[in-house]
Amino acid sequence: MESLIRLHRWQVDERRRNLAELEGLAERLHDELRRLAEEQQAEADAASVSLEAQFGFAGYIRQAMERQRTLEKSQADAEVQILQAREALAQAFEEMKRYEIAAANRDRLRLQRIARREAIELDALAIENFRRRSGTS
Repeated sequence: MESLIRLHRWQVDERRRNLAELEGLAERLHDELRRLAEEQQAEADAASVSLEAQFGFAGYIRQAMERQRTLEKSQADAEVQILQAREALAQAFEEMKRYEIAAANRDRLRLQRIARREAIELDALAIENFRRRSGTS
């Protein structure tokens, strides 16, 4: 039973690490989208000042919009994977808890049997002592 619990704890830990990695990826994608928006604004500001910069801006904005679509798709995919990872973590945690509860119940029953056996032995000793005292008095 202990080896099953260790196995499930390991699985829970692995699922937590996977979820943390996915959340980190989603955060990096979010940061990249924010930086891209700031970069687009800076390029638009620069293009508004210079006529030469306006010619290059059209090509830049097409490339930036494609990059933005790619980042947004990656971010949406990461969110789906995060939801799946959370579900897998919850299932692994439930399974681990089931084994831990079963082990705790097994230990509790074992301790109850030991306590019952000790109580029976103490009762037998008490009865024997009572008989000895009663018979000699």
